[in-house]
Amino acid sequence: MDRPARPPLGWNGPVRQTEVDGMALHRAAPTPRRGAHHANPIHTLGVLDGEDLVVPTQRLGHDPVPAEIAYQVVHDELMLDGNARLNLATFVTTWMEPQADRLLGECAAKNMIDKDEYPQTAELERRCVSILAHLWHAPDRDQAVGCSTTGSSEACMLGGLALKRRWANRRSGAGRSTSRPNLVMGANVQVCWEKFCNYWEVEARAVPMEGSRFHLSAEEAVARCDDHTIGVVGILGSTFDGSYEPIAEIAAGLDDLEARTGVDVPIHVDGASGAMIAPFLDPDLVWDFRLPRVASINTSGHKYGLVYPGIGFVLWRRRDALPDELVFNVDYLGGQTPTFSLNFSRPGAQVAAQYYMFLRLGFRGYRLVQQASRAIATDLADRIAALGPFQLITRGDQLPAFAFTTRPDISGFDVFDVSRRLRERGWLVPAYRFPENRRDLAVLRVVVRNGFTHDLAGLFLDDLARLLPELGHPGPATRPGGHPAFHH
Repeated sequence: MDRPARPPLGWNGPVRQTEVDGMALHRAAPTPRRGAHHANPIHTLGVLDGEDLVVPTQRLGHDPVPAEIAYQVVHDELMLDGNARLNLATFVTTWMEPQADRLLGECAAKNMIDKDEYPQTAELERRCVSILAHLWHAPDRDQAVGCSTTGSSEACMLGGLALKRRWANRRSGAGRSTSRPNLVMGANVQVCWEKFCNYWEVEARAVPMEGSRFHLSAEEAVARCDDHTIGVVGILGSTFDGSYEPIAEIAAGLDDLEARTGVDVPIHVDGASGAMIAPFLDPDLVWDFRLPRVASINTSGHKYGLVYPGIGFVLWRRRDALPDELVFNVDYLGGQTPTFSLNFSRPGAQVAAQYYMFLRLGFRGYRLVQQASRAIATDLADRIAALGPFQLITRGDQLPAFAFTTRPDISGFDVFDVSRRLRERGWLVPAYRFPENRRDLAVLRVVVRNGFTHDLAGLFLDDLARLLPELGHPGPATRPGGHPAFHH
């Protein structure tokens, strides 16, 4: 069943929100429905003798507010947010150990860009890059170069910029035109790649889905390449269904293209999630710097690197893959600081937390944690399929994430109904349509992360099974000769 467009997020009052490119853009509204905070009178005892404290929400108040009152007001309002542990929509880490929480608090004031003031934080960043270079099989670990970022979106932008500049330098050096660059990718890419092409005026050659092919294939990638192609983006872990794209096959196809035509097209691997899964669970899968065609790789430390947001990394296989003119040296903070980023100041705490996780878990620890997530994902997928009205698109045996839809003969409800009903129990499970050429396919997606245990998976399955009779399907909650499970 088709769904009407979703209403704007939030109130039609104090703040109006408009979704553009997946980001909520806020603007002030002239007639706020809720224009002030009222403090709990108990908190004002001894401060205002229990009098009502009213603080405006849309402008600065005239006077300061005691710290505990300000905390309680904000804390109470944030209770309306969802429970992060029950959010099965996000790939982002929602649980860390208390020791990591403590370390994050201790480093909260550190500015990552100020490497002269915080040289040891900079050293931890260098060690993280070195660890990833080893993990991703850089041919010469001393020649690999990389940096931390605020996440994979920034890392992808930097990887794309390096592809474009290398292509332009090569073309201009040969006296050829540098107009009309293009980038080949599947329609399943994360929106950051569409942003990159838009912001930096690169033609996005997005390969649409077709039939049961839900991501980029080698044949489709090669068919769209020409001498204006700056690179091909391969996704190690699609956000649509959790599947890996065939990076090695794409590389082989591009090798053949160069042998036939002389057109040399590099690959950037967007391993936002999979680059921290495959090294531990799929060691025989060749997708990384073992392929000479792979020029750069990014990942999100705040996904399966197991760190809170926002931390990401991007690495290049060797120094000449990152053009020197993209790296700036600044000295006003004291000392010479090389920087390649889209912003300047950013927290250093997440870098410290990422190094903590590398030190804490080691290779074996990461393998055990990621294997547990995959085992939960595949088991839950199989049990959902056994409920009856659903069929799997993927089953969580690559990324610990899977997509499923309703069977073709189910007409009484759809995935949007299921998503809405699960939300009533606190579960956030996204329902969405696939992109171009498969807009007919609407799915639910479940992402399993560290902290989502077998116990929680069982509770989720119980809730899913319990709502089926209410949606009109005789699921496990209805016994022959009995009554549907109780519901309000």
